[in-house]
Parts: sequence; structure tokens; C-alpha cells
Amino acid sequence: MIHMKKMAIIIGSEGQDGRILFDFLLKRDYQLIGIGSGIARSHGLSWKKKVDITKEKEVQALIKKIKPDEVYYLAAFHHSAQDKVRDNLRLIEKSFAINFFPVAYFLEAIRRHSPQSKFFYAASSLIFGAQAKGKQNEKSSFNPDSFYGISKLAGLLMCRLYRQKYRVFASVGIFYNHESGFRPAKFISKKIIQGALDIKNKKKKFLKIGDLKASVDWGYAPDYVKAANEIVLCKNPDDFIVATGEKHSVLDFIKVVFSYLNLDWRKHVVEDKNMVLMKRGAALGDAVKLHRVTGWKPSVSFEEMIVKIIKELE
Repeated sequence: MIHMKKMAIIIGSEGQDGRILFDFLLKRDYQLIGIGSGIARSHGLSWKKKVDITKEKEVQALIKKIKPDEVYYLAAFHHSAQDKVRDNLRLIEKSFAINFFPVAYFLEAIRRHSPQSKFFYAASSLIFGAQAKGKQNEKSSFNPDSFYGISKLAGLLMCRLYRQKYRVFASVGIFYNHESGFRPAKFISKKIIQGALDIKNKKKKFLKIGDLKASVDWGYAPDYVKAANEIVLCKNPDDFIVATGEKHSVLDFIKVVFSYLNLDWRKHVVEDKNMVLMKRGAALGDAVKLHRVTGWKPSVSFEEMIVKIIKELE
């Protein structure tokens, strides 16, 4: 009997999660197409064509030609809490242009041309909003209070619609903060670690942080990517919280980093609350359902995650 390799398309293959997922599936002998802002990456296929996911016809043509076993939608346009908003309407347009409309294009293309394909969408804890209390689970109320959160919720709801009305296998992972060395510089985890390394290497003396008390449910990105694959491999599609269920403050993160590097954080860290332009709540996720269905749980502790990322960046 001939063993047929699985075929997966990764949308957002140049971002943190996409890069990790590409390598993860590579080790599992998948045929892969990675679609990012540059030339498409591929493995096991002679695929060089660049696909514009904002063009419905290009998405339709891709799915019709490839008929993949799995599609992972990890692309996202994200606006940082420390970024100034200069034009609300442009920000809304860009958020929906990446976080929503292509999701609808892929779901419809799967419905029409490849109904056996399994679709995964990476949503965000920001769909619950800053006022979320306690732990959120899959039945918690949605109350997004940012353009990003609203567009991510729209993507989730579109997956639900196609799942329920058209029987498309469309699953959603509601991702809480997850970190790795691939994080862009504007993210707080990367900013803290890179800043501490620069201080250690005498490149700078101080690290300026907006809010030391802000708390986050922080996980390790390779664990979350593994969760995405496990969700796709489930018998039935569904929505799943992907989180550690533990909260740690920015100061907790700083203390672990500086201690590991044998630095005194008190001598180098400066708090400047004016840096924070949007106040975000301390979202905390309950991944009990994901654990019950797949057995998934974080593989490393908060401290172990930070040390792993430092070693990636040293």
C-alpha cells in the first residue's frame, strides 16, 4: 500500500507561528506550501507561485489546483498597544483585509472545490476584550474593544458559519499570548529580552517599559503551533482556547530575564506609563476543553519558556 504524504498550506508562513509550523510539519513528512509576504515556500512540491490572499480569484485557483488536506490560516495584521493610531478607517480596512476577508475566501473555496480539506484559523484572546473577568473558556462572552479583536472575532464567526451551515471542517484556536525568538521587536517579550541582552553586552544602559504591573497569560509558541496541528487532527471541528491558564506580570518576566543574565533589573528598568496608548485587560485562558479532547498541555513552565527564548537570541 502506497503511503500518501499529507499536503498542507500555511497562510502567514513568514510570521512567528508560520515559521515554527512549517518546520514542525516538515518533520512530520508533510508536503507544504507556505504563503507569506514574499515568494511562497514549498516542500515536496515544485511550487513557486506567489498567491495574493486578498484576491478571491487567486485563493479559489490555489485551492482548486492543490486540494490540500489541511489549511492553516495564521496571517494577521496586528496593531500594538504602543502604536499611535493616525487613521482609524485605514486601520479598520487593513485589519479586515487580512484578518477576515481572506478567511471567507478560503472557506468558500474549500466548500466549492475541496470539501475534504480541514481549515484552521488562529483567533485571539482579544475577542474577549479588556474587561474580561476570571478565566475565559469557549462559552465566555465576546466583547472585543479593538479593531484587531473585532476583525478576529469576525473570522471566528465565519468559521462557525461554514462549519454549521456548510459542513466545512473549520476549527478555531483562540490563541493567548505565545512567545519565541521569532517575535518582532515591538512585542514586549522580545523587547525585554533583547533589551536585557543589549545591556549585558554594554550596548545600552536602560530599558524603558510602559506598565510593569500589566499581567499576561504567556505561553511558548511551539506549544501553540503543536496545538493547532492537534486541533486539525481532531475527528470533529470546533473552537478551542489555547492558553496556559497562568498569569504573570511584565515585572515577573523582567525578573526572570535579568536574573538569568546576572543583571539587577532595578538598575536598568525604567517605567514610563505614557508609552501605553491602549489599556488592555489581563486575559486568562482556560484550555481544559483542548486538554480533554487532545491531551494537549504546555510543555514548559513560564521560567523555562523565557530561558529557551533567551538562548534562541543569544
